[in-house]
Amino acid sequence: MEQSLQPRAQGGRRRMERVGDARGLVLGYVNALNAVDEAMRAAIPSLERLADVLGLVHSRQISRRGQVGTYSYAVHGTGCRFVSDDGTEVDVDFAVDGSEIFDLWRLRWYGLSLPEPLDVTDQDLRTMSSQLCCCLVASSRSLTCGAARSENAIRLDLTGQTA
Repeated sequence: MEQSLQPRAQGGRRRMERVGDARGLVLGYVNALNAVDEAMRAAIPSLERLADVLGLVHSRQISRRGQVGTYSYAVHGTGCRFVSDDGTEVDVDFAVDGSEIFDLWRLRWYGLSLPEPLDVTDQDLRTMSSQLCCCLVASSRSLTCGAARSENAIRLDLTGQTA
């Protein structure tokens, strides 16, 4: 009897570990995005919010690709990919109002780029992201739920303003 229950218990622990990994991945992404924001604003004093990078590129005040402190950046479409000196990638899109938007693909890519790569399932990411979406506060910034570009998108308001 004990042998038949043991695999279920192990499977349950594995499920909890995966969900815990997904939670850590989402929180790690948000923390990494905060670090990018701080570094960019320290290096470019005219930058009021991270989304303003797009305007600076479009007005040719900065190049589409470059290096700022320990981060390289590459502006693409409505977003930007930042890579830290350890190879960690944070890719983010920006809404018209300047909110940061990320999706499951960006979370997974972030996890795989970590010095110790972390790969979690889409379902675990979806579950954890929706749970965190309504309650996460990171560095006095709010994570705001909202459909952005797809059903997998999560919209961040990191401006400190309430919507």
